[in-house]
Amino acid sequence: MSQEEKTQEKIIAETFGEMIRTFGDAISEVFDDPKLKEKAKEFAESAAESAQIFGSRFKDEEVKAKFREAGKAAQDFGKGITDYFKSSNK
Repeated sequence: MSQEEKTQEKIIAETFGEMIRTFGDAISEVFDDPKLKEKAKEFAESAAESAQIFGSRFKDEEVKAKFREAGKAAQDFGKGITDYFKSSNK
């Protein structure tokens, strides 16, 4: 594996870990619960470590497909929440 590929995998893993951390922080702020905040922090740290381990698999077509599914689910969740708040504000 070239140095460029290793660097790319590291960037992908770091980005993935940051996304999980940001999501966990946002959820814990929504519920403003100290226990939830701690669990979200633990989850984010664990996910970031896991991302480092499986960084090389981001190239696999099966993994790419699963991340597309995860992205779609996140979009659907965001749209659902947005629609909920739009309808509850009326």
